[in-house]
Amino acid sequence: MSIGQLLPAQTLQRFQFFEPKMGTEFRIVLYATDKEQADKAATAAFRRIDELNLIFSDYQEDSEVSKLSDTAGSGEKVAVSVELWEVLHFARQLSKKSRGAFDVSIGPLSKLWRRAFRRQEFPEWSQIEADRALVSFKKIKLYTRGHQVKLKKEGMRLDLGGIAKGYTVDAVYRVLTQHGIDIALVDGGGDIYAGAPPPGEKGWEIRFVPAATPEQEETIQLTRGAIASSGSTYKYLEWEGRKYSHIIDPRTGLGVTETAIINVIADNCVKADALASTLSVLNETERGKLLAAYPKAVLK
Repeated sequence: MSIGQLLPAQTLQRFQFFEPKMGTEFRIVLYATDKEQADKAATAAFRRIDELNLIFSDYQEDSEVSKLSDTAGSGEKVAVSVELWEVLHFARQLSKKSRGAFDVSIGPLSKLWRRAFRRQEFPEWSQIEADRALVSFKKIKLYTRGHQVKLKKEGMRLDLGGIAKGYTVDAVYRVLTQHGIDIALVDGGGDIYAGAPPPGEKGWEIRFVPAATPEQEETIQLTRGAIASSGSTYKYLEWEGRKYSHIIDPRTGLGVTETAIINVIADNCVKADALASTLSVLNETERGKLLAAYPKAVLK
């Protein structure tokens, strides 16, 4: 049972913590009985982020996902952690339902476009085609027994950027509940999970920029749910009169040129994060079909 259920509202205090993690800022807002309990919970939560970053980061050569990518094409089955298994399993389901619009084997294209953004130069078409040929979620083989993974194509690289942060936000909230705290909000650079509502409130007040009226913020009350946003409004490469987003469509190998803002509300943050990433590369008809497969997710 949580402290929110045991104690009257006036005995709880509000605490807020910030730390740079995973290339963004993580913010934790929680209600605890005292500073000692809050500090212990926050310390454990930020430590958990570091643990997961060492699993998911394709920027770190010694991360679990980087080491897995190094085995691509070797024929080797690699036993992976529960966390990596869960992310890859969810990713495979979403890849199938989106017909490849979401694909964590996008690593070669991610690396190519990161370099293009740094240099502010459009990549060579031949290199785009070569890297796109390495991208195929169907070449990621998952073996339930022993949580083993095989990357079947040489040169494949995994990039979990469209899903790992949402998974981490959910994991952080679970850490807080293990410390007896369920009145909490976890914000991983715009990927947000809101737990039980603050004392005396119906929910956590969340502000976001809606797609329909991007010039005006909208506010919602969120409880025991998540919201994630994706968009290409601010980060893009302009080349020959077109703006190419940092959001890459794995089916074409190109950054998307539409600047729509995508907000997804869902029951957990891994789902909201991955769906927001996927919907960013789909047209309106495709978005409707994909959302029909996830009835607990709403596009805002």
